[in-house]
Amino acid sequence: MKPEISVIIPVYNEEESIGPLFAELEPVLKSLGRAYEIIFVNDGSRDRSFAMLYDLHKARPEVRVVDLNGNFGQHMAIMAGFEQARGEKIITLDADLQNPPEAIPDILAKMDEGYDTVGTYRIDRQDPIFRKIASRAVNRLTNRMARLDIRDYGCMLRGYDKRIIDIINASCETTTFIPALGRKFSANPIEIPVPHRERERGTSKYGIAQLVRLNFDLMTSFTLVPLQMVTMSGMALSILSLLLVCFIMVRRVVLGPEVEGVFTLMGIQFLMTGITLMSLGITGEYVGRIYREVSRRPRFVVKKIYERGSE
Repeated sequence: MKPEISVIIPVYNEEESIGPLFAELEPVLKSLGRAYEIIFVNDGSRDRSFAMLYDLHKARPEVRVVDLNGNFGQHMAIMAGFEQARGEKIITLDADLQNPPEAIPDILAKMDEGYDTVGTYRIDRQDPIFRKIASRAVNRLTNRMARLDIRDYGCMLRGYDKRIIDIINASCETTTFIPALGRKFSANPIEIPVPHRERERGTSKYGIAQLVRLNFDLMTSFTLVPLQMVTMSGMALSILSLLLVCFIMVRRVVLGPEVEGVFTLMGIQFLMTGITLMSLGITGEYVGRIYREVSRRPRFVVKKIYERGSE
């Protein structure tokens, strides 16, 4: 029977969470009374995660495992799951159990009402205070620049209609941010609150460097505002520099030469040098994206798909 619901779960070194996750997820899906499939995507795990997923696949016919050839990142792993999903309603879920599977019926209820993309935002977040503050700042900045109006970019518990997934699959971008793509292509989106738990098992795979990298990808994928800011800053600095030169020339004529302003000029020069380097970095981000796009390398490589009848 063709499944109506596909649940896609990327997995990277989550051996401690896989058992408890499936123990919570399976009763929730069975209670829906609908045909479903669970697609685990092994994103190059180095622990026992794949072995545990393989055992689940052997014991449960509704469990499919997509084994990637290496670690391609959370969003690429989800994209690999999207390509294999057969359901008309697709749910994405992290393996760390911080967003409980019990919220899935609420997402499906909204999809049954006609919403083609159901986003979620975490309430009472159980993350360190620095991470919560940084997340709020990034959400506000990204919404202002990209104008997507997403309340919580970091929450991956979301629901998508198959039509949206087909459009996302047709987008051959090498750098993909799935919640933003889903919102961009959606005709009738909505966001609902979901509970959030403290992580009890394993460790987060997103450190500060990974979060910064992810947000750079997000902003450069959906807006040209950073480049426009570089242009406007350059114009403003050029005008200020011209005014400063005029001021120095007039002062020299009126008061004569002086040396007291040398350090001030050095400070201004260092400031402009810093702005120039930052501008080059932002421009380089876009050039790097162009390079990756024209290289046309595969976004991920699937080693093998384990499903009923594949062995």
